Amino acid sequence: MKTQAQKAADFEALHKAPGCFIIPNPWDPGSARILAGLGFKALTTTSAGYARSIGFLDYNAGRENVMEHIRAMAPAIDIPLAADLEDGFGPKPEDCAETIRQGAAAGLVGGSIEDFTGDRSDPIHGLEKAAERVRAAAEAAKKLPFKFMLCARAENYLHGRQDLGDTIKRLQAYQEAGADVLFAPGLNTADEVREVCRSVDRPFNIVRGPRKEMLTVEQVGALGVKRISTGGMMHAAAMSAMIGAAKEMAAGTWEFTKAMPFAGEIDALLTKGAAK
Repeated sequence: MKTQAQKAADFEALHKAPGCFIIPNPWDPGSARILAGLGFKALTTTSAGYARSIGFLDYNAGRENVMEHIRAMAPAIDIPLAADLEDGFGPKPEDCAETIRQGAAAGLVGGSIEDFTGDRSDPIHGLEKAAERVRAAAEAAKKLPFKFMLCARAENYLHGRQDLGDTIKRLQAYQEAGADVLFAPGLNTADEVREVCRSVDRPFNIVRGPRKEMLTVEQVGALGVKRISTGGMMHAAAMSAMIGAAKEMAAGTWEFTKAMPFAGEIDALLTKGAAK
């Protein structure tokens, strides 16, 4: 099995290699091993998918549960694992720093801190405070004995603030504060994504692609994007299949079984994706 330092080096190398890469979001060790078995080179957790898998809404799982989740996920696979670390589990810069320390101790080689306040009536931290939070997380990451890829997220577009200029200003402040990767979820168009990528000098992460356009992976990469994550989509896809199957069973038919993978195929992927 690879050491955490080896996984960290692999993760950094992915960000430096030509082109973009997909970093899917599993929600438990089994889904992580299946994705690893399918050949993905790195994974990142999903706050929404994990929370829903244990019966909570997004942002309600809490740091203790999330760290236990990471401790189960990281050693299950032999590829890098990053994490959605939400708002750093607290409003203060030191909260963000502690979350990075705990995440690294749990096995992460990367993780994101966002500028969402948790208060829907005032959802985004002021720029100076938000940058201080990223700076504290970056300083904690730099003290680790391996390269931790810190991702800073500007959450404007997810909370009714579709201000591209402010989003770019925030991302620029976060890169100056020490972020290794930048992320602005919810951008609507290819033009917005392209403008962001032109305006920053760090690898840029996006969920799937522009929200209002259905682009291929190649097309998203051509905009300047380095990393494509899936957020809660993998968990939602699995739940969609389960809900559809349950509704069909309740109606008295079993047509969904025709499309199921064989148990042997699932087991083969679990075996292939497991840490050696």
